[in-house]
Amino acid sequence: MAKKIGLGVVLLILIAIVFIQNPGEVSYKIYFWRISLSQMILLPLTLLLGFILGLLAAGMRRSRSNPGLAPSPPAPGRS
Repeated sequence: MAKKIGLGVVLLILIAIVFIQNPGEVSYKIYFWRISLSQMILLPLTLLLGFILGLLAAGMRRSRSNPGLAPSPPAPGRS
């Protein structure tokens, strides 16, 4: 358990370092909109979006592999 916590802390520190090292501004043009964001904001948003999409995909896969339990037959001797 302590190994997982230590690995999580190291991973969070590395992610924070990457975020801090990218303070520059990025501009995106989508059709007629122009969006300017700091990379320090864009990177966590992208990470969060990827995490949420991964959870949704895993949930859909899990529900597809187990569509539901078949109803059990009635016990013998009962109507």
